[in-house]
Amino acid sequence: MTFARKRVTAFAALAVAAAVALTGCAGSTDGGGDGGGDGADASITFLPKNLGNPYFDTSSEGGKKAVEEFGGTFSEVGPAEATPDAQVSYINTATQQGVGALVVSANDPQAICDALNEARDAGVKVVTFDSDTNTDCRDLFINQADSEGIAKVQIDLIAEQIGGAGEIAILSASANATNQNAWIELMEEYVASEYPDITIVETVYGDDDDQTSFDKTAALLQTHPDLKGIVSPTTVGIAAAARYLSTSDFKGQVALTGLGTPNQMREYVEDGTVTAFALWNPADLGYLAAYAAQALIAGDITGEEGDTFEAGDLGEYTVGTDGVVLLGDPFVFDADNIGDFDF
Repeated sequence: MTFARKRVTAFAALAVAAAVALTGCAGSTDGGGDGGGDGADASITFLPKNLGNPYFDTSSEGGKKAVEEFGGTFSEVGPAEATPDAQVSYINTATQQGVGALVVSANDPQAICDALNEARDAGVKVVTFDSDTNTDCRDLFINQADSEGIAKVQIDLIAEQIGGAGEIAILSASANATNQNAWIELMEEYVASEYPDITIVETVYGDDDDQTSFDKTAALLQTHPDLKGIVSPTTVGIAAAARYLSTSDFKGQVALTGLGTPNQMREYVEDGTVTAFALWNPADLGYLAAYAAQALIAGDITGEEGDTFEAGDLGEYTVGTDGVVLLGDPFVFDADNIGDFDF
């Protein structure tokens, strides 16, 4: 994964600037008043898939940092569990409150669309991040990285770790998660075309719950005695799977990779449970999503392809096809570089 490691210096500098503690931030934080250009309401509400998730704690802290920079008002709300329609009531409340923008990581591509479009009809700008809705339900989607790149890096990592052959399984989040399903489909295609000696024997769903993901890991290992590796494209899942493997007889025998944060995974890299994994900086993702929301509120952009806007320390971004803004490439963490990061 030398393509990713070449970016370590720049990425480390960016991570230092944007790194945050993995602490919850439920409730509201006043960033100092309106910052939406010509008097527009720069009140921005973040709605992650669920609260209490370290990944979304970090992305929300990045969003909060951005909102404070441009003088808006930040708040975070969300359900305890990442179920398809659990976000609807929070969207309806934000609409009634007349917030300037909603920044949402969707648990389902369709289930929240009616509520989001009612919000848009009421003048609320809608930015999705991390996990998208259908394109007609939002103004912009802030994509953490190109889907093909995310799929490829995870399969290349597991292939390297198991010698390019053997049975692997996928431990995903919820069965309806837009981003997870897109990555899994591309992983399956990539395995079929590039790694004919690797077989994906099963995909299971931990619902972004630590204990469920832990139990699913145990079940996979019992069901598939010849399993060589597990790919978990979710930060909750990979940490739970690593926790199980680290104290089991499978440690060092079954490889594990996927998407995780350095602070979650550091102990498992240092003790040899995990060799390498990938991610982007979720603080940067939230930071970029907040600036995109502010640009929509201020009328600097409409979400059309070719629109450009400034995103604070991250610089200028351009809106692509279907209202997608791409944060950047995934990055590989391993024993050589994990100590350089703190998020």
